[in-house]
Parts: sequence; structure tokens; C-alpha cells
Amino acid sequence: MNAVPGSNEARVLLQGLYADMAPQHLYPLWEVLSALVTPTPRSAAQAHLWHYDAARAHLLRAGDLITAEQAERRVLILENPGLPGTSSVTTSLYAGLQLILPGEVAPCHRHTQCALRFVMEGDGAFTALDGERAVMRPFDLVLTPNWQWHDHGNDSSDPMIWLDGLDIPTVRHFAASFAERLPDGAMAHAETAPPGDTLARYGRNLRPFGGTAAARRPASLPLFHYPFAEWRASLAAMARADAPDPHLGHALEFVNPADGGPVMPTVAAHVRLLPKGFTTRPRQATDATVFVVVEGEGTARIGEQDFPPVERDLFVVPSWESLAIEARRDLVLFAYSDAAAQQKLGLWREARL
Repeated sequence: MNAVPGSNEARVLLQGLYADMAPQHLYPLWEVLSALVTPTPRSAAQAHLWHYDAARAHLLRAGDLITAEQAERRVLILENPGLPGTSSVTTSLYAGLQLILPGEVAPCHRHTQCALRFVMEGDGAFTALDGERAVMRPFDLVLTPNWQWHDHGNDSSDPMIWLDGLDIPTVRHFAASFAERLPDGAMAHAETAPPGDTLARYGRNLRPFGGTAAARRPASLPLFHYPFAEWRASLAAMARADAPDPHLGHALEFVNPADGGPVMPTVAAHVRLLPKGFTTRPRQATDATVFVVVEGEGTARIGEQDFPPVERDLFVVPSWESLAIEARRDLVLFAYSDAAAQQKLGLWREARL
């Protein structure tokens, strides 16, 4: 005899059905559908602010205790408090602060993960990509796209610290991680071009003519160095010419000159300038975003929480949390997110409130 759906008898029989199915790894969708297909994004990630000065002190202490060679990469992970044990700053991204002391070299390797380096402190260290050095200065953006050889070294007399931003959780989600070291234990890639060669070839809205030997960089990702001096001047020019966007202020996205799209397949990056006294209107977006304060100070209202970052502090905005920013002084921000991947997959959305 069939039980009446919704009756106590039916509920008891359902529990028996679930118990019989579980050893075969079969489970009822109707019990979990509302949690799987949600009306709006629900992220376990939390809004959070990291004070750079405090993190820097810990990183320098680590520099006294472990070498760059021992660690392979001497990095402090910025782990989201809502994602403990995952080494993730958002559900799809990783963030860490890396230290290279004078005279050190971080060994050459390559891997599936895409990475960016945003220089926080120091002047004169380098990231070498496939044997070409990019000399790093404060607030430069340097890319190490996936599966390209890269090493770091510090020929200067001061410590160098930069922010590492990678798509480690995304690659982990697909179980697609590979990594290699140079053969024979080599620490650094052989030099293949003088420092700045790629920037000179590709960084002025020009590129070597197709099919020529001069086009030595990968055609899909030719440029890997975006100097602060250039992007800051572009922001200033925009501010002189236009009124700020109500939700973003003055904003510029870093682009791949090959196709005009985001700088890497899974990671997008941009910068913003908010004039003193300006407050953005709230905005939501599906791409959880990591921000760095380059200049100035202000208040970031994330959901119902207020965070007061100052220069070099970092904060994270989870997916679909509203963000409004007040600039107490001219405020310049760098940010990266997984918008590149979301846009390719048809997932990205924003709401301007």
C-alpha cells in the first residue's frame, strides 16, 4: 500500500529509502536543491582587511628563519577567514605576500596556475619570464602566465615584497595542476632577451609583424609587465578629462594587447582612482575581488561592514557583496578577480545599486 505523500508514514519510508541508497552513493536532489541552485550567490568567503604593516613584520621575521631556496617561495598566505584550511582568499583565487632578500634567487619553475605579481615594496628586484627580466618597482604589475618559466631575484640592497595573486583554487577545482623545475637543478633560466625587451615590442599598442622572428613571445599572451609610472599617468589623464563613474570612480582595466581582453585566461586586473571626498554608489558583482590601496585612505563599506584601509593595506570583497568606497584623500586602488574566467563561462553579473 502506498503512503500518502507528506504523511508521517511517508517520511519514515523516505528515511528508509535514503538509508538504502546511501551505500550505493545515491542521494535525493529534492533534499538539497535549494542549496545547490540558489536565487543569488552564496559564498563562504568573508569580507576581510589585512594591514600591510603587521603582515610585513611577520614576513621579515620569516626572512631571518628560512631562505628563499629552502622555501622555494617565501610567502605568507592571505587566507580568507571564511575558508579555513584552503589557502584561498576567495573561492577561486589565492593571495600571498612574497619576500626576496638582497642577493636571493627564488628558483625557476613553471606550473599550470596563472600568477600576477603586484609590487608592494622595494625597487630593483626582478621577475624573469622565459629568460627575460622585468625590473620591478613599487606598484608595477608583472604577470607569469601559466606554463611559462619564471624565477625571481633581488640584485638591490633592500628587501622586495610583492603580492602574489594566483588561480590556485580554480585549478584545484578542475584537478588540473602540473609543475616542473628546470633540469639539472638550475636555479635561473638562461637569459633570452635584455630586460624590458618585451615591453618595448608590445607595450605601446604595437607588435612585431606576424611571422617574423621578432615575434618571439607567445602570440596569445605577449606582454607581462605593466609599470606603475605608465598606468598611474593614464589614471591621472582620465581624471583630468572625465567625471568619475558613480559606482567605480575613474577605472582602467589592464588588457592583453593580443585580443583586448583580460590579462590572463582566468584572472582580470584593474585600477581605480577616487578623488578626495568622493563616495561611490554601492555595486555588486559576482567576481570576488582582492584590493590593494596604492595611495590615500578611505572607508570600504562591504555589505554592512566598514573597513578603513590605508596605503598598502589589502582587503577582499566576496561575490555579490555590495561595495561602496569613500575617499578621505585621493584614493588609488589596484584589484584582481576571477572576472576573466566568469565572463568566458557566461557567469559574470553586476548590479549597480
